Parts: sequence; C-alpha cells; structure tokens
Amino acid sequence: MKWIRNTAFVYLALGAFTAMAAAQDAGAPPARGDRPPMRGGPGGRGMMGGPGGARGGGPGFSANPVPKDDAEKKVLNVLDEIQRQGRGMSVPRDDGRLLRLLAESTGAKHAVEIGTFHGYSGIWTCLGLRAGGGKLTTFEIDPRNAEISRQNFKRAGVDSMVTLIEGDAHVEVAKLKGPIDMVFIDADKEGYTDYLNKLLPLVRPGGLVVAHNISAGMADPKYIEAINTNPALESVFVSAGSGGISVSMKKR
Repeated sequence: MKWIRNTAFVYLALGAFTAMAAAQDAGAPPARGDRPPMRGGPGGRGMMGGPGGARGGGPGFSANPVPKDDAEKKVLNVLDEIQRQGRGMSVPRDDGRLLRLLAESTGAKHAVEIGTFHGYSGIWTCLGLRAGGGKLTTFEIDPRNAEISRQNFKRAGVDSMVTLIEGDAHVEVAKLKGPIDMVFIDADKEGYTDYLNKLLPLVRPGGLVVAHNISAGMADPKYIEAINTNPALESVFVSAGSGGISVSMKKR
C-alpha cells in the first residue's frame, strides 16, 4: 500500500503548490528572490478552476525552505548563492522545491535530468534523493555549463550522487538502463516528445515524468498532445514558480 500513500501525497503536494501560486497571483508578494507566477497552465487555464487559477481566492501564503540539519543548510546556502548570482537558475526556486518534494515523497532512487545548465535544478533534486541514497543522472550538451555544474555540485556536497554526461541527450539517453523513478526535462522544447518516447519505457510503473516551461507560447504542442493522449499516463499541469510544469505519472 506504500505506493498508494506516496501517490496520494504527491497529488496533495501538487495541489498545495498550485494553491500557493494562485494565492500569490491574487496579490500576495512572492517569496524572496522568486519571480511572480504565471496565471494558469497551458492556454491560460488554472488547475483549480476557471481562467487564471484557483476558485475563491483567500489569504496569500509563501514559504521559505527551513533546513533540517547542517548538511541541508549547506546545500540551501549554495542554492541561495546561485539564486543571488541570477545567472545560474534554470528554474524558479519553487519549481526546484517541487522537484525535491516529488523525488523525496516518491522515494526515488534514480532520477534523470535532461538539461543540467548550472546544476540548480539538479541540486534541488539531489536534496530529495539523498535521504534514500538515490542517484541523479544529468545530461548537458554545453561543456562550459557542464564544468560550472560540476563545481556547484561539489560546493553543495552532492557530487558523489551525480553522474553528469556531456553530449547530445537525444543520443546519450539511449545508453541508459532502467528502472528510472523520475525524469525531469528542461532542454530543447521541440525535443521533449523524443525524450519522452525514449525514456518512458525505462520509467517504472508509478514513476514520474516532469517537464518544465509548460506554458502557453513555450510548450511544444506535440508534447502536450503526447502526455494528454497516452493512456499509460496521468498528467497534471502545475504553476509552482513561474515556469509552468507538467507532471505525468506512469500508471501501474
């Protein structure tokens, strides 16, 4: 029954993140350093009701990460530093926090990331993987970005958890072996469907495929169609930060 509890927790968490984003949309200031969230999901329709977000409004809330121990504090300090620099964030902070939440709540042992950039989203994912001894495999095509990521992973103390593969992920992912518990795609938007087709067979039943920049004007319509019409997937759209995210669970 553990997978039922995990799945229920994921859906509750997704609802909480969406409600928080909608509340900020309604007038509450975003958390320190965050950009204002976009309204709704693809096409401008929010998860919780009509266009623009949640039904009914209500008080606005925001939350900041609170470290559990010194090791987590070290990781969060590195993430804060990357955020202050303003150039190394591939995702808004709350999107990164959602990645951590999904990885940890599902007990992920192996996460795959397409598009490392400077390691910001990967470090958040590692926060969710470390409690269960999980590992991250991340792909980056740009050598300079890969080098910066290695430095950031080492500074955060998660480098031993990470395998960083340089090269074209469309080619390199063919070398992966399953099972994969969670996939995060944040790379060339027109390539999302190809990544999905190549990685979904390796994702375990109950595993997740998470995609970033799933918003009107950014998302590839072919990818939206692929996750919405595949009977093996259950997909929802979330606005945790400002990037727009889809979360697709591979049904059991």
